[in-house]
This record gives sequence, C-alpha cells and structure tokens, in this order.
Amino acid sequence: MKVGILTGGGDCPGLNAVIRAFVLHGTAHHGFEVVGFQNGWKGIIEGNSRPLGPDQVRDIVHIGGTVLHTSRTNPYKMDGAVERVAKVWKQQGIEALVAVGGDDTLGVANKLSQDGFPVVGVPKTIDNDLSATDYTFGFDSAVNVAMEAVDRLRTTADSHHRTMVTEVMGRYAGWIAAHVGIAAGAHVTLLPEFEIDLDEVCQTVRTRLESGAGFSLVVVAEGAKRPSTTEAELATISEEKDAFGHVQLGGIGEFLAKIIEQRTGSETRSVVLGHVQRGGSPTAFDRVLGSRFGFAAADLVARKEFGRMVALRGTDVVPVPLEEAVAALKTVGEELHALVKALEV
Repeated sequence: MKVGILTGGGDCPGLNAVIRAFVLHGTAHHGFEVVGFQNGWKGIIEGNSRPLGPDQVRDIVHIGGTVLHTSRTNPYKMDGAVERVAKVWKQQGIEALVAVGGDDTLGVANKLSQDGFPVVGVPKTIDNDLSATDYTFGFDSAVNVAMEAVDRLRTTADSHHRTMVTEVMGRYAGWIAAHVGIAAGAHVTLLPEFEIDLDEVCQTVRTRLESGAGFSLVVVAEGAKRPSTTEAELATISEEKDAFGHVQLGGIGEFLAKIIEQRTGSETRSVVLGHVQRGGSPTAFDRVLGSRFGFAAADLVARKEFGRMVALRGTDVVPVPLEEAVAALKTVGEELHALVKALEV
C-alpha cells in the first residue's frame, strides 16, 4: 500500500515524531510504501514528494519543525487545485493520505474526505484549540518555552520595579496564556475568550506598587481583543489575509504596556514571544504524544478507517470523525478562567 503524508500550517514541535512513528510502524508492520509530500498541500498540488523509509526518519524525533516543510496552502481557494490533487494522487499511485495539521489543514482534509479521497488526520497545533482531542502535541513545548521566558522576565521586572507584559500566541483560544499565567505565577492573565477590563488590570498593578511588591507580570494572548470606545477589536500587524482568511495579529502587548504606564506610573515594557514558541526541540511529552499519534494513524490507514482523526481522550489515543475535529474551536471555559483569576495575587 502506497501512502502519502504531509504537514500543513504553522510548524510545531513534535511533527517529526509523528512522521518517524508513522513511517517506522507503517513500513515494518503494515508493509507501507511511504512518500512525504513537501510543503503541505502545496506539495501534493505540485506533485512534489520524496520516499520516506526508516533510514530517512530514524534520527529525527528530537528535531523541531518538520523535515517535510510546510505552507499555508488551501487547495479549495485555488482554481483547479483540487483537480490537480486528484491527478497527482493517480499519477503517483497514492492509496491513502495522512494529513498532519491544525484546524485549517484538517478542514481541507475533511473536505477531501467528503469528496471521496481516503484521508486520515493527525491533530497538530500549539494553540491546543482543536475539538475532539484533549491535547495536541506542540502545546506543551510552547507553554514551557513561554513559561521559562516569563520566569526570566520576573527577575528583570523585580530588579527594576517594572511591569512586564508578555504577549504569547493564541488567536482565538487562550490555552497557552492560561497555562503560562498559572505556571509562571503571573499577576494578570488576559485571554481572547474574556473581555479585558483595563480598570481592573491597572488596579492590580497599582495595588502591587502600593503594597511594596514593586513589580507586576502580565501575560496576554495575541488574540485578546483591545478595548476601545466603540467595541473590542483585534490588534493586528497587517490586515492582509492568508489562504485561510486569517490576518496577522500582534500589538496587544504594546497597547497594554502604554495604557498601564500612563494610568499607574509603573515603568512598563512589553515582550512579544512570537515564533520562538514554535521553534526548538519538543518536550518529552510532545515527542511521546506525537509518536503515539503517528503509530495510531498507521493503524487507521491499515484498517482503511478513512475520514477519521487520531485523538487523545484522557490517556487513550482513539479515532474520531474528521468532521467532529473541525466542527468548532475548543476555547478556554469559565472553570479554567476562574482558576487563573483566583491565582492572580
């Protein structure tokens, strides 16, 4: 059986663990011939693939990013692209495809599955916002990178009696910000799911100044909406949209820093972690979870259970319908938010 695999969307620690486990298990136990499509959906549109065997993947589990590279290509937004996918599929003798990605990549996989293509999905996103799975690999690595950064900023903030605002990733869901806020002991944590109360933020900073603490740590998700005189709005670097309709976010941290300094008198700095959270070696948790997902995806393909995605439910890896995975974003709810707020001291 000849099987293709691709990685789409943003890069993410743990992708190579998925590729490695899928290839090793698929070739050794199921007799697969595996090819990797380069640069996400762009690779299968262009027919850009290369053979993947044990020799190509055995030493990649510790490496960040993806050896197959990636792109934010959407075949359903390009004239004739789906037809080219079908042509390449037939020309290269592909019998099944494994798509590793987040909401956008798996949304394309779901559409292809509905159009009759034998596809299996593997969930990937540092934002941890995919429905149907408790955790996605890459999230733990991103949280640990951001937590360490805030830990380091704490010593600078304390030394200079400053307020440090750290902007972390999270377009629509604040899982990274929530976990970092708890783990790093932030004094204010702001999420996209909940409205920012500038008066409350500034009062927290003011109270810490008056109590003699002298410094404050603020963690904010990039997608947290900026309060305005009319309605909350996203802080953006560019209004230009990618192939999946997303604008480039950024600037909420600097916006907050200026407001906090103006209203409280606390010297305030902002730090944007950005793509640092995506890069570098994956944590042990993400290496193991990615490996489990790749292993399970190979079994799904062997059983011809297409139109499905592997997911973590509790401690078990189980198959779920692809359409369930992309039906809605998983966002931070009231319970976790209440915990975050309770620990802001």
